[in-house]
Amino acid sequence: MLLVTGLLASAQKNTPQSYILQFKDYAIRIMHETGVPASIVLGVAMHESGCGNSALAQHLNNQFGVKGSGHIVYYQRKKKVRTAYKHYDSVYDSFQDFATIMMQRSEFSALPLQLTHFDYEGWAHGIQKNGYASDRKWSKRVLDIITKYQLYLFDEKPNDQNHPELAQNN
Repeated sequence: MLLVTGLLASAQKNTPQSYILQFKDYAIRIMHETGVPASIVLGVAMHESGCGNSALAQHLNNQFGVKGSGHIVYYQRKKKVRTAYKHYDSVYDSFQDFATIMMQRSEFSALPLQLTHFDYEGWAHGIQKNGYASDRKWSKRVLDIITKYQLYLFDEKPNDQNHPELAQNN
């Protein structure tokens, strides 16, 4: 009986492919609105949230580990959890907030002025260099995700003739 329950629980987890399919349009929309590459939005979200499987992603729609100003309470396995992480009404709201952080916080606000939405490598290194994560390999991990799943294809225009597979996936 435990084996069956475990299999059902694991079947409900997001895979990288299902996460990409579910949220790529959000990332592309954010890119067109803000200039933050879709590959960066998706790659960072996938890394920080474990493709949406982390407790923060599941309970708070927080895909990026963004902290808030107050305390939020949620229940995980019948246990009360108090956290300082931000709660979002939707995954899209979390994506928007990440882009807003990149555009407006002083430590990151130079990135959109210095980099295009095609320079996902520059974005990843710039985000790390400016203090987003303390892990020295953070940008490498994000870039590995972007490369492995070809997220950089979403940084192109949806009808770009150089990447017909992108137009088919939209």
